[in-house]
Amino acid sequence: MKKWGILAFIMVGISMLTFYACKKNANGRNTLNLVDDATVLSLSQDQYNTFISTNPPVTGTPEAEMVQRVGSRLTAATESYLADKSLSSLVANYHWEFNLVNNAEVNAWCLPGGKIVVYTGIMPLITSDTELAVVLGHEISHAILKHGQERMSQQLLVQYGGAALSTVLSTKPAETQALFNNVYGVSSTLGVLAYSRKHETEADQTGLNIMATAGYNPNAAIAFWERMAANSSGTKPPVFLSTHPGDKQRIEDIKSFIPEAMKYYKP
Repeated sequence: MKKWGILAFIMVGISMLTFYACKKNANGRNTLNLVDDATVLSLSQDQYNTFISTNPPVTGTPEAEMVQRVGSRLTAATESYLADKSLSSLVANYHWEFNLVNNAEVNAWCLPGGKIVVYTGIMPLITSDTELAVVLGHEISHAILKHGQERMSQQLLVQYGGAALSTVLSTKPAETQALFNNVYGVSSTLGVLAYSRKHETEADQTGLNIMATAGYNPNAAIAFWERMAANSSGTKPPVFLSTHPGDKQRIEDIKSFIPEAMKYYKP
């Protein structure tokens, strides 16, 4: 009985911690948040600087200019979208940056704080600014929905009993860096972000709203994802699709999200 009593006490404690550490994200969903922005943004900036130092951005090409042009337009739309919801504080310390780098993988990713990288390998599948907005809107959504922070909080709960990230950083800096690397899939290419399928679907939905706010027609997402699905018909899907919902389900979900997104669309 004593063992079961201790176990019950621990479970109650975890439940209380989870309840008090929950915050609503930009979609209104309750999320576990044990990660303060200052700490995670510092870790993110360090990793991003390391990546960029060995993967210099492509500049002066039509594709690089497209990334900058669409990224700038979506940044303004994101700030407007959040301001209308009284959620501007979510990105108060963000410094948006969009870069194209030479890498043959069909991929794009975002680190906390708005550090977004597009690989040249995905560009042949993008036929217009609007289709690039599908990709960048999705990545921006991961950042504003703080999906990475949510995954880190879940790992903190499992590994350290719910200690705050700043606390773990001060006592276990190496372990904290390893935790960040694990959540964001940091590797030699920094390319595989370990988001759940729930996060991916949520980023699809919010991304459509953001691109529509920027004046890009969200209906373009259907043709883009159909092309991505056709490109993934081999034995190994593109990295950008590796943790995403199945092609058919994703396209069906996107079709169901478009009516809401069209409410934000002003050509």
